[in-house]
Amino acid sequence: MAPGAQVSLALGGARLMCGIVGALDLREQREFPEQRLSRMLGSVRHRGPDDRHVFQAPGIALGCQRLAILDPERGRQPLSDPSGRVWVAFNGELFNDAELKSELAKRGHRLSGHGDTQLWPALYLERGVELFERAEGQFATAIWDCDERRLLLGRDRFGICPLFYAKADGWLLFASEIKALLAAGLLEPRPDRKGVDAMFCAFAAGPRRTCFEGVNALAPGHFLEVTAGSLRERRYWELAFPNAGEERRDAEDRLLDELESIVESAVARRRSADAQVASYLSGGIDSALVAATARKVGPSALPAFSIGFDSSGPDERARSSLAAKLLELPLETLVPSAEEIVNAVPESVRAAESPILDMANPCLLLLARRVHERGYKVVLTGEGADEAMAGYVWHRAARFMSGRPARLIVRCLSSLLAPGTPASAAAEPAAPGAAQLAMYGALARVRAYFYSAEMTSALSEHDALSELDLDPERLRRLHPLNQALYVEYKAMLPGHLLLGKGDRVGMHSSVENRYPFLDEAFVRFCASLDPKYKLRNGQGKWLLRRLAKRVLPPPLANHPKTMFKAHSLCNLNAKPRFLEQLTCAESLRKTGYFSVEGVQHEQRLQRLLPSFAPRRFAADAAYTAVVTTQLWHHLFLGGGLCELPTWDSGL
Repeated sequence: MAPGAQVSLALGGARLMCGIVGALDLREQREFPEQRLSRMLGSVRHRGPDDRHVFQAPGIALGCQRLAILDPERGRQPLSDPSGRVWVAFNGELFNDAELKSELAKRGHRLSGHGDTQLWPALYLERGVELFERAEGQFATAIWDCDERRLLLGRDRFGICPLFYAKADGWLLFASEIKALLAAGLLEPRPDRKGVDAMFCAFAAGPRRTCFEGVNALAPGHFLEVTAGSLRERRYWELAFPNAGEERRDAEDRLLDELESIVESAVARRRSADAQVASYLSGGIDSALVAATARKVGPSALPAFSIGFDSSGPDERARSSLAAKLLELPLETLVPSAEEIVNAVPESVRAAESPILDMANPCLLLLARRVHERGYKVVLTGEGADEAMAGYVWHRAARFMSGRPARLIVRCLSSLLAPGTPASAAAEPAAPGAAQLAMYGALARVRAYFYSAEMTSALSEHDALSELDLDPERLRRLHPLNQALYVEYKAMLPGHLLLGKGDRVGMHSSVENRYPFLDEAFVRFCASLDPKYKLRNGQGKWLLRRLAKRVLPPPLANHPKTMFKAHSLCNLNAKPRFLEQLTCAESLRKTGYFSVEGVQHEQRLQRLLPSFAPRRFAADAAYTAVVTTQLWHHLFLGGGLCELPTWDSGL
């Protein structure tokens, strides 16, 4: 292929989707083999149906499979500035694109159409490595400067869009999914036991670690600069909570007016698309606010999708149906059976490229599939409100979770939920005021029921919670409630909610999730507020609930907080053969992660103890992680554990 060549690769009849891949030679200027690049793209073909395109030059290759949401005709990428100096491959959306386009046009940049990919080269030429500070939205971006031979990999502030990288044979490989890195044929997939361990401590592998040895995630709010063969990770954004006592106080009506304006702007920017847009509706105030606001700021109501259960979990159909009726929204509700949920677990693990702890993941995968079947490419969701406005039950305990009382509470709770297990560093609060770390601590102690002696020994010095990118000095200056919210944004949100329940299950079915409550202006506003506007009289999201009373019909404005969840894997009335195969003695010994005796003991307790027993609260979630860790190993690390087919890299 000629230097600097840009080509389209034949799509054939394959279903493709939006994802970026690439390779940079860290030693010389070798040409990256076209067949390797093609396999990388093919491995993420589920991410979009609309286009496949590549750019190659000595020492660099970029590829993109695109879900066309804005400017389908002129949004092809990778693309460059008019001079051909700066090339970009971009997954996601810029929601301040109109502002950037006006600003860049005044600076003399030639821009055409209304796609947002073209803004990246112009923004780089204006601001260099500081460009990410001006980018607002959800994105994973690769930018190549031909003149400087500089590669920038950047990820959005909250971790909505994933981006992974690894070194192999002198190449830096990068992609939206780990599958693409493996498909290049230069990496031998091996487990990172520390990444697996983090799943049992913090519900996710961490901001930088994955479950694959040598494969790194780019942390949210960071970019990677690569020049002359060296890599440098740099932070471009950090959560800006004020010091305790310096939070904003104002007239409540003035704050309410400002909040309403911010929410309207956030929803309006996210419902803009040339593709069909829908919304998820649970019946809670967050999704109802998004749906009601979308109707107000748009030409019509958005179709709504919801999920309910007959016997597989708490059923919210009555509430979501009432919300749809009062908001005059067309609603379709998916009601998966236990068999459908369990049979979707392998696909969920394949999509997530890691173990999972929550049966909500396969449910959301099935819901995204239904959305895709109905012809929609974008859905608006209500995630992010609880993190910004203290909506979770553990936020109410934040004022008690500092210093010695926190350690005592964690130890007592852990002893109740995981009796007979030893305390460990991972079971202690890693930061002051981190209320939710009591939950992490209990889960961490439950590991002792399951881990093999080999696994325990290998991880004796590992503290998964220390890898959460927390700043203890910053935390100590914050109000206890804001300390808890800070940890929420760093831990549960990017790893558990946005990755496992967001991008992966959505993009697996060619559906892009958008989050108005993760709008930068909304997060800044909420972070600035005095905690009394977030949590008052034991009720979270106080100011947001005031907005709900202004915007929503009265029956919807006072709904209590409920968390969407299905029953744990061991409590679902479906036992396909692969579950038994994954946890049989032979399979457990093959992987070496878990004790045969420990797993069998927990299986006996599941039959003897009622599901509401405290002993089972954390153990059932950990057991789900045990099964899905075995399944992840089978799918990606050689098979041989059950009858299911392994993931095919195309090699």
